[in-house]
Amino acid sequence: MLQIRQKFLDSSDPVPTVGAVPVREFTDGLDLDQVLLVRSVDVHLKRDGGEYLKVVLADRTGSVPAMIWDGVADIAGLLEVGRPVRVIGRFTQHPRYGGQLTVRALRAPTPGTYDLQELCDGPPRPVEHLVADLRALMATVQHPQLRALLARVLGEDSPTWPLYRDAPAAKHYHQAYRHGLLEHSLTVAEGVSAISATFPGIDRDVAVTGALLHDIGKLEAYTTDPPAIDMTDAGRLLGEIPLGYYRIRREIEELPDFPRATAQALLHIILSHHGMLEHGSPVVPATREATLVHFLDNLGGRLGSFDRLQNGLSPGTLWSSFDRALGGAAFFGPGTGTPDGAPHAPPLPAVAAA
Repeated sequence: MLQIRQKFLDSSDPVPTVGAVPVREFTDGLDLDQVLLVRSVDVHLKRDGGEYLKVVLADRTGSVPAMIWDGVADIAGLLEVGRPVRVIGRFTQHPRYGGQLTVRALRAPTPGTYDLQELCDGPPRPVEHLVADLRALMATVQHPQLRALLARVLGEDSPTWPLYRDAPAAKHYHQAYRHGLLEHSLTVAEGVSAISATFPGIDRDVAVTGALLHDIGKLEAYTTDPPAIDMTDAGRLLGEIPLGYYRIRREIEELPDFPRATAQALLHIILSHHGMLEHGSPVVPATREATLVHFLDNLGGRLGSFDRLQNGLSPGTLWSSFDRALGGAAFFGPGTGTPDGAPHAPPLPAVAAA
């Protein structure tokens, strides 16, 4: 919890000067003077009618929840969602509330004193590795028209490729960062490719191509501003599924002799990948390929939510709060892939013999 009980410091006031420390590495008693990203700002009313703020400050590794009770009018202009702010204060671990940041001052950051990419979320794997894996997977598609379609949309010389490489996968819930669409689409397609070898009757080339292109409408549905991703007017008015359907249909119409049945199967994947009418799909999955892409898409999104929730935890916290995407809380204790150094769980209680 972040608390501010003082006015801004003058530029002449002494402040602690230390190098930037990742939020996930904050330790009790740490004095800090560094730039963090404003993740959220909510205004609430006190009982006396005044205002207070609930704020989340973060970098790429984690976040610190904030409660600002005083001086709201003085600092409101600095706390713009998606923008960096210089924070001067001390981090402490409260025995009941967890990590707390007691702030001495907030200031506008000086240009050149921070790296925005270190503040914004991003994929855990380097983007060049994602690109290499994508190229390798595309090379396994044998259907000539599907290979030609992928080259038109995702080829290195395609005008669409830089957009696909850099676009986010969502605004909030999963892979809501630069390169998120590439990461999400690739992991779904890799899963589809692996499962296609297990279950009979699946056209692997159609399923893999559909997985790589199922979210292509997000190129037009979301902005690409890393700190403050939002929906575009087209995304709000038309929706990412229709935008993706029409983009791929236009590309297909530019390719000679594209089989009608293959086009229909591929476009059905795009139209049905949300799985249910109430979730925005104009149709529900009616083929093996569309069903497979839908479930892997849903799985990829849910697992991506764990990354988002873990980055939002205060240092030392094992449980997230209730999350709408998961329908519950997430646990990040030992035995769950938590990095080394997490608190050790107590031994399981003995079970009495019958």
